[in-house]
Amino acid sequence: MASAPVPAVRVRFCPSPTGNPHVGLVRTALFNWAFARHHEGSGAQFVFRIEDTDAARDSEESYTQLLDSMRWLGFDWDEGPEVGGPHAPYRQSQRMDLYKDVAHKLLDGGHAYHCYCSQEELDTRREAARAAGKPSGYDGHCRDLSTERVEEYVAQGRTPIVRFRMPDETITFTDLVRGEITYQPENVPDYGIVRANGAPLYTLVNPVDDALMEITHVLRGEDLLSSTPRQIALYQALIELGVAKRIPAFGHLPYVMGEGNKKLSKRDPQASLNLYRERGFLPEGLLNYLSLLGWSLSADQDIFTMDEMIAAFDIADVNPNPARFDLKKCEAINADHIRLLDAKDFTERCRPWLQAPFSPWAPEDFDEAKWQAIAPHAQTRLKVLSEITDNVDFLFLSEPVFDEPSWTKAMKEGSDALLRTAREKLDAADWNSAESLKEAVLAAGETHGLKLGKAQAPVRVAVTGRTVGLPLFESLQVLGKAKTLSRIDAALARLAA
Repeated sequence: MASAPVPAVRVRFCPSPTGNPHVGLVRTALFNWAFARHHEGSGAQFVFRIEDTDAARDSEESYTQLLDSMRWLGFDWDEGPEVGGPHAPYRQSQRMDLYKDVAHKLLDGGHAYHCYCSQEELDTRREAARAAGKPSGYDGHCRDLSTERVEEYVAQGRTPIVRFRMPDETITFTDLVRGEITYQPENVPDYGIVRANGAPLYTLVNPVDDALMEITHVLRGEDLLSSTPRQIALYQALIELGVAKRIPAFGHLPYVMGEGNKKLSKRDPQASLNLYRERGFLPEGLLNYLSLLGWSLSADQDIFTMDEMIAAFDIADVNPNPARFDLKKCEAINADHIRLLDAKDFTERCRPWLQAPFSPWAPEDFDEAKWQAIAPHAQTRLKVLSEITDNVDFLFLSEPVFDEPSWTKAMKEGSDALLRTAREKLDAADWNSAESLKEAVLAAGETHGLKLGKAQAPVRVAVTGRTVGLPLFESLQVLGKAKTLSRIDAALARLAA
């Protein structure tokens, strides 16, 4: 007898539209997307689904932001919002009739039952179980109610929830990341799937959608691991009812840890995806770093493209141990990706930070020729694109914005004499050569017994306003002779005041 064909990989990413997307969510999307694209040759598909059944927390603004973020990150999806597909609609709020139908089938098939327990009764029995050293989950009180007891509860005006009936058996599955995991029945009690008001819970809608959309692999966060035995039991029931075809394979991704080795919460400032967009992280730089939170291309290669990741990605290579988010390493990897951009791409990606509201100069004072001339020198220095504004403002402002700590640090005793000598040397230098400008400042320093590093600091602050910035002599060349000498004169006047 021939074995059944192995189905093509189908994975899903199913966020809730609540607040700003966070980096842990992005890492989950990335691993699912990379897994699907790795198997694309055999028909794999990436499904994007919106879990928006929580009307109190979900918002249309967050939904729009989710789609925009997915596009910005470069994720494409085979089924989902704006794309459609054979399992539409892809927003849970538009699938309520499906969940209602499945809940009725579970009740009729004996896989679920009505539970009339009040919250006070549940709390009292749980406290008693804890006091007796027993598991404090639901105790099955309403599993087998008599008709008379049901009528009594109804007469009292109680409105039941629907609970799924967990089988009294051990549940074992092989996690794609963590290996074999076993749950004993006493640790997985019956659980609610429909609220008293008839609204379906996540515990029902998530696996039902996965079943109806024929998802083959569920790759999700470690925090959902404890719900897996409940979903496996539900899948078994759905298969019996003809709703599901199979139980998907599960892989639980490691926690992303923040400060103090605590799980990175979506409320943590460093977790917000918007923060990284606003600071000018490249999507490819951010994704490269996030991929390293639990996976690696090789032991000696931290910088790679998404195409390289897709070619190598295997969920079996994901490390189950928690991964710590390191902002400095994230910035360093992003800087490497900035340097990998071709010159034209770099200049265009910087545009938003060269315009209002980021730029402190008037639009008419922006000089395209100067920008094009300085851009190659800026590209080698930036960690994030937003740093470009402060690095080039000296070119487009009528006078530099002095950073007072920089002024105090650079303008020490004797700086006026150095600046006068530097001005004289620069006036006589060849302004077609950055090397000639360097030689001029070097000569001025030697006159005053200073090495280049000490000699150039007052010049840099006089011209740019800061002690740190782009390569000085190339910057002077782009600014031009007249403005450079004028700014040294202004600094000398300020020192004399």
